[in-house]
Amino acid sequence: MTLITWFSLVAICSLGAMSPGPSLALVLKQVANNGRTHALVASWCHAIGIGFWAFACIFGLALVVAESALVFQLITWAGAAYLLYIGIKALRVTSTAIGPETLVSRKPISIYQAGIEGAMISILNPKTAIFFIAIFSQFISAEASILDQMIMIATVVIIDGGWYSLVTLTLAKGPILAWLKAKNQLVNRISGTIFILLAIRVVTF
Repeated sequence: MTLITWFSLVAICSLGAMSPGPSLALVLKQVANNGRTHALVASWCHAIGIGFWAFACIFGLALVVAESALVFQLITWAGAAYLLYIGIKALRVTSTAIGPETLVSRKPISIYQAGIEGAMISILNPKTAIFFIAIFSQFISAEASILDQMIMIATVVIIDGGWYSLVTLTLAKGPILAWLKAKNQLVNRISGTIFILLAIRVVTF
């Protein structure tokens, strides 16, 4: 892989990572409800999920998903169900304290659960497979070495995880974090609504 080709891959993956969607809503929810560490774990588990699709695309699994209507539909419905689940869960979160310093969720989730949420958002999205087929078809060739393939997968993971880590660290700064915690209930309602609307959109379009 030439340096110019790699820079092209970096540019495309960066634009994909920066596109707003359920992943951004998830990171925002994690920062507001559970803090920076949970959001960072969710970010990198999301990146691992993206890496799964990159790996699957290189080695053919994503093509199976893209060409099999049944497999695609099953993953689509599973993804929609999961979006609906975390959307409803976000809407049901209530706050117990008054001040921004002590405002917390009544049912804080574990770091492990935050990681699962991050990974599932990316894995249960067959459209990610289509995205990677469109991208990687421009970069994969019969001459590509294992090293080239690993570089491509690592690039995707690092860019995705790095972007959402940057978002997390920006949101987790003092004044912003205090505002998010003070508006904890509002953040949950907005993110929960986004998840539910996305779930509806997935099954109706």
